[in-house]
Amino acid sequence: MQISITFKNIESSDAVKSHIHEKFDRLDKMLDYPADAHIVVSIEKLRNIVDINFTCDKIKIYAKEESENNMYAAIDALTDKVKLQIKKYKDKQRRHLAGDKQSIKSNEMEMSEALLNDKGF
Repeated sequence: MQISITFKNIESSDAVKSHIHEKFDRLDKMLDYPADAHIVVSIEKLRNIVDINFTCDKIKIYAKEESENNMYAAIDALTDKVKLQIKKYKDKQRRHLAGDKQSIKSNEMEMSEALLNDKGF
């Protein structure tokens, strides 16, 4: 994974860079294709903000996380968000390729019929 980190209104820190690389290298194992991540780390007044533009094959993710006290907490939360979105995309692809397509309307109809039957209608 190619990661570019930009610091805005904050001094560049090797500790923050290594923490970002450590967290996002774990995500690289989940991906089938090479990925690019552009991360912007900034501070505005008391808020620590971390943005990411993440691109991998057909996956394009933009996420933003804020934390009032800790930059590392914002980075961890952002990593969790991106991980969840990657899992969701891969699960959707897996279901699509497996042929387990079900209509949302048919699921709702079955649920409403089951509820009506339980109530004695």
